[in-house]
Amino acid sequence: MASTFTYKVRNKQGKLLTGVLEGDSKTTVAAKLKQMGFVVIGISEKAESPTLSEVFQRFKKVKLKEITVFSRQFATMVNAGLSLTKCLAILEEQTENKKFSKTIDQVRKDVEGGSALSEALSKHPQVFQNLFINMIRAGEVGGVLDEVLLRLADYYESEAGLHRKIKSAMAYPSAVFAFAIILLLVMITFIVPIFQKMFEDLGGDLPLPTQILVNISGFVRGYWYLIIAGIIGIVFAVKSFAQTERGHNLIDLMKLKLPIFGELTTKISISKFSRTLGTLLASGVPILTAFNIVADTSGNAIIADEIKAASVSIKEGETIAKPLSGSKVFPPMVVQMISVGEETGALDGMLQKIADFYDEEVSAMVDALTSLIEPIMLVGIGLVVGSMLISLYLPMFQVVLLMGE
Repeated sequence: MASTFTYKVRNKQGKLLTGVLEGDSKTTVAAKLKQMGFVVIGISEKAESPTLSEVFQRFKKVKLKEITVFSRQFATMVNAGLSLTKCLAILEEQTENKKFSKTIDQVRKDVEGGSALSEALSKHPQVFQNLFINMIRAGEVGGVLDEVLLRLADYYESEAGLHRKIKSAMAYPSAVFAFAIILLLVMITFIVPIFQKMFEDLGGDLPLPTQILVNISGFVRGYWYLIIAGIIGIVFAVKSFAQTERGHNLIDLMKLKLPIFGELTTKISISKFSRTLGTLLASGVPILTAFNIVADTSGNAIIADEIKAASVSIKEGETIAKPLSGSKVFPPMVVQMISVGEETGALDGMLQKIADFYDEEVSAMVDALTSLIEPIMLVGIGLVVGSMLISLYLPMFQVVLLMGE
């Protein structure tokens, strides 16, 4: 994909000239200018005004699935003997995500300009994680770039599979919860006022449950803007608190301490730790660098602190298992398996087995939680709606009783 470049050159008479020229890269533009007999002083890519579509593309994220496909296809082409620039050009053309395509194009241009692939990728941290860049760097040094790319594809597929499993399991309970909220709002906003007018026509004092329901309905209809403002304020306050170091640590600690869900979070974190560390070590990334990357990608500040503390001990000559044995997050089974892996020299394989085991544990736990949450939610919705209906009909029961007397 050709780009427009602005240039500054001197002609044979020494006169300074400026202009624009299209080309695939700065290198090709410089070569054209030299062929024309100019002395190149400077070349820069011309910044064009972004279109409305390009503005929206900036806010579009590159999905994990797209990175996975990119890695696997890249590995296949490298293994087939294609040059890096040719591989990147092909990947750029067939990538549907415009933002990702533009990123690949920029990476290709940097590689054409003499940069290493890992160096070119590191300029786009919003697309390529630190884990991805360091593994590519290790693959370049070891001459096994295609193998590393395949490991990355496998890693991202496993990560995406786990996320997909959790999202799929929570889809039905989330839909039921959303339906329940909408149903309650409709009843409070539209149904209760109809009954309220009937109660006023009947006269007399309303039963306490009915009066409470009428008061709630009146407050929601009269002060709905305050309720919305309050919800927005609470969300904003929680997000602001979570961005502070203390708030971030406290929220992550609560995630690990919550009943049932805390255990699920811990298992997901152990799976991610094991898979990430195993993939990095198998790709030839130095152990201390690997630990730093794992800490950064753990997703939980408490677990990240434990990993960083372990890396300090490893730096001083300890094994991996020893500092982890005093951890409150990593169970004895994980520590023992890591210890065996270190002794046998098959640590990366052992870590992958740990990750596979905990993926199955997470899957089973999510299935159990889903089967437990669904009936609880249905019973809860039934109780709430039933209570509201009883509250609405209580005055009518009283009128019938009085008429009977």
